[in-house]
Amino acid sequence: MRPAEPLSRLRNLGFQEVTAPGLTFEQVRVDRDALEVVGTRPALGTLVSVTAISSSSAHGEVAIAAAFAELDRLVEIFSRHEPDSALSTLNDAGHLTGPPPELVRVLERSRYFHALSQGAFDVTVKPVLDLLGLRFPATAPTAGELRDVAALVGAEHLTVKRRRIRFARGGMGVTLDGIAKGYIVDRMADVLGRHEIRRFLINAGGDIRARGLKESRRPWMVGVRDPSTDAVLPDVIALQDGAVATSGSYERFFDPAHRFHHIIDPASGQSPSVAWSVSVTAPTALAADALATTVFVLGPEAGMRLLEALPECAGFILTEGGVQRRSSRWPGLTIGQKESIV
Repeated sequence: MRPAEPLSRLRNLGFQEVTAPGLTFEQVRVDRDALEVVGTRPALGTLVSVTAISSSSAHGEVAIAAAFAELDRLVEIFSRHEPDSALSTLNDAGHLTGPPPELVRVLERSRYFHALSQGAFDVTVKPVLDLLGLRFPATAPTAGELRDVAALVGAEHLTVKRRRIRFARGGMGVTLDGIAKGYIVDRMADVLGRHEIRRFLINAGGDIRARGLKESRRPWMVGVRDPSTDAVLPDVIALQDGAVATSGSYERFFDPAHRFHHIIDPASGQSPSVAWSVSVTAPTALAADALATTVFVLGPEAGMRLLEALPECAGFILTEGGVQRRSSRWPGLTIGQKESIV
């Protein structure tokens, strides 16, 4: 029985499915037996879209709505801006008993990337972000203030167990901005799979996960953006059964001079300035998300060495001076022209 059939019966009985506020749908027929259904909604501080190739509009819409419901459920766990989230409770109290398994999983993966990067990826940089948010836009923090909060950074002082999470030092805090969005995209992909959607693309503001082929047996096309211009795409990749994520210094700044942005080097408390954007392909959106942040912090040289050591990953680095660097496995098409993508 197709997933759309039970929904049709409920509609005939006067029931109607409930979708999240702001979720809008568009559709276009791609061949005789399939529709491309696109659901879009603001979420995660960006615009999130899910494109599903489905046998019917009802089937596609139900699957997409379920994926967004999973997004909302996970935001209630991971958001550091929601006062009642599990992450906020941990940050406020310094410990959390009986944590959600999803939070445990993401923190465990965070510790993996912390070790892999020799500390360049560190989710405990929240005290630095809090200081920047407190000082700007009025004035820059002093070197002494940055040193003081940088002393609170260190994932090695974070204990993660199934039944309890705790900080070893008072004043510590966790932000999952560099990994949770990728995890959420992966879980949305799982929901689509459970609804028997085998061909889809999820785009959460640059964190992208794809499965299968688009129409006419073509892969999903994903463009790499140049922050200085929308006229040219530095590169385009064909994505199938994988993920890509981009981290950029141009996204969110604290100060008018753009010296302090949302990506923090845990060793110094400063914002790295060599790269302008880093895009990474990986089997999962979580890995792509975490590695894009990691490579941005490490810089082009050390970042490329790390990517070359990971056989299932590849990367593209764009510096503010316009210099482009690609790892040996980067699947770029290098068409260099703006065109309709994803």
